Amino acid sequence: MKKTYTYNPEKIGEQGVDRMRFELGDTMVEGAEETSALSNEEYTAIIAAKKTWKRAKLAALESIMRRFGMEVNTTVGPLKLEMQARAEFWRKQYEQLKKECGADTVPTAGKASPESGADGGHYFYGGMHDNVYAKDGGGERDLLFKTR
Repeated sequence: MKKTYTYNPEKIGEQGVDRMRFELGDTMVEGAEETSALSNEEYTAIIAAKKTWKRAKLAALESIMRRFGMEVNTTVGPLKLEMQARAEFWRKQYEQLKKECGADTVPTAGKASPESGADGGHYFYGGMHDNVYAKDGGGERDLLFKTR
């Protein structure tokens, strides 16, 4: 699949690839993958996968941060490329937005996530203290002592 790299400043009012590129500063698309952090298809997939704009932006920043985090500083003669500075720039943006997204999180009671199970993953549950022997007047129990 061919990756595309476009930016139209007239469309930054719409929640889409152009607005995401604008907010992240990834607007130099003339050099395609050489100058852009992510392709249009990657941005589109991230935006579609997340429920909120901030979460999509955070996911895009995480992807960019991980991609550039492996680049190393290089010196060839008088030329010095500080690639880690670029990675640090994206990491700082990611950490800042992560704090903002964390502040937006509201604690909830009940089912927190699909992994929690049908009862919400609670340690306590309805009926956990019910005594089957106490119902209907009790009955004989196999205990060390008799209650009647």
